[in-house]
Amino acid sequence: MGQRGANMKNAKLIAALTVTTALGVSAASAADLGARPYSKAPAYIESIYNWAGFYVGGHLGGASTNQEWINTANTTFFGDLSPGQGFRQRGSGIFGGGQIGCNYQADLFVFGIEGDLGGMDLKGDALDPLTASNTPRDAFGFGLDDRFSWRTDWMATVTGRVGYAVANNLFYAKGGYAGVNNHLSVVDANPNPSTGSGSQTQWHHGWTVGAGWEYGITQNWIVGLEYDYSAFEKKSYQLGGVGPGTYTFDARPHDIQSVVGRVSYKFGGPLVARY
Repeated sequence: MGQRGANMKNAKLIAALTVTTALGVSAASAADLGARPYSKAPAYIESIYNWAGFYVGGHLGGASTNQEWINTANTTFFGDLSPGQGFRQRGSGIFGGGQIGCNYQADLFVFGIEGDLGGMDLKGDALDPLTASNTPRDAFGFGLDDRFSWRTDWMATVTGRVGYAVANNLFYAKGGYAGVNNHLSVVDANPNPSTGSGSQTQWHHGWTVGAGWEYGITQNWIVGLEYDYSAFEKKSYQLGGVGPGTYTFDARPHDIQSVVGRVSYKFGGPLVARY
């Protein structure tokens, strides 16, 4: 019995040691598992184009205008139009120049201010139709007497812009001040009853509205397309010639419409991250 009891006692001791060892290994494994770094899926980041910052660039396209001049006083010897008579004539041509501006972005809304200066070759001329029998005439029966010439060559604008960004696209509207340089002249080459000429250049104030689309090719280079409509005030032109008196007109470029392509370089930062 003594030997048998000793063997049972040793068996129980070995079993206890085995269980204790197993529990220790399990606890250590659990501790190691708890200390192991937990890999969490990264948060989704949506990158939006950054429209904020200063930019400079150029634009090129076409423009058209309705030039209007109406006689208000004629006390010269050579002027043939009576008060109330005049012309309106449309001209079109190339329009191009440069722009400089700055944008501020609040989420998907973009606000900015921009200045533009552009040159154009809008011009035309008209002959005064006369009825006197002794007046030289052209093939259409018009008198070759007073020849009016006009030219609109420079326009400047200062506008505010507001837009909505969709990825790399910006859709915007603009509006503000517009001013234009305008020239009007008259020449009378018919010696009966007298010859004369006169001209004047003036700056016309007005307003402009427009809309456009821009696309960010990179964070610095931007291309776009824009339409603008501008309207201007009337001003009095004194076209005095040889001899006493004045030949006075209310004149203006009635409106200017333009469509241009744009390229700008933006001094901006990296993409804006939105979580």
